[in-house]
Amino acid sequence: QVALLGPPNAGKSALHARLTGSGAHVAPYPFTTQFPTPGMLPYEDIHFQLIDLPAIAAEHPVPWLAGTLQTADAALLVVDLTEPADVDQLREVRSLLAQKRVELVGGAGAAGASSAEVDGGGDPFAVHLPTLLVANKAEGVADVAAELQALEELAGADYSVLAVSANTGLGLGEIAPWLFARLAIVRVYTKVPGHPADRQRPFTLRRGQTVGDVANLVHRDLVRSLRFARVWGAAGFDGQHVG
Repeated sequence: QVALLGPPNAGKSALHARLTGSGAHVAPYPFTTQFPTPGMLPYEDIHFQLIDLPAIAAEHPVPWLAGTLQTADAALLVVDLTEPADVDQLREVRSLLAQKRVELVGGAGAAGASSAEVDGGGDPFAVHLPTLLVANKAEGVADVAAELQALEELAGADYSVLAVSANTGLGLGEIAPWLFARLAIVRVYTKVPGHPADRQRPFTLRRGQTVGDVANLVHRDLVRSLRFARVWGAAGFDGQHVG
């Protein structure tokens, strides 16, 4: 589950509609989105659930926002690349979320963090969301590379940054692969003995989870009765017995 966050008029709803076909209401005035709007973003043979959330601004508080983010696995932080005050808006969004104990986590090369992870000495009730900074409306900028560089330098946050356009489709194809890699997603295909693997509907896990986690997704009773599993993959030989 991925939350779309950002200041007013950044184009979150247009981005959501373009990525998911949700038909989210898009209007030129601020605070169009009042309630969470879900949609599904397909990537290869899995889906990400994108949740379009109300814009974040001091003059328009959303009391339930932090509670909604408890279940998210990542965030797309959307800003308007043509907005002169985009850096100030970005800082305000981060500050308002921090007051609600929500931290948008950067780390361009890292993988595997989730909303459940907390730094060793951190707040055990805080939400930590791996975040991609999405610079929308790139079609309205003459020198996209220069604007992106300025945004990265002035924002002072260690986010991966991607220039996109909800209108033209620029860069949108890079969002799902980033989420897949950043969240360390692993697909597990199951098979009935004596038959080929079912390649249509994988179980989706995170790197570091176990055969027991897969068994629990198949059926809770299987976890208690399972004595061993056979695994096919690059890490061993085909049909290898594992615990």
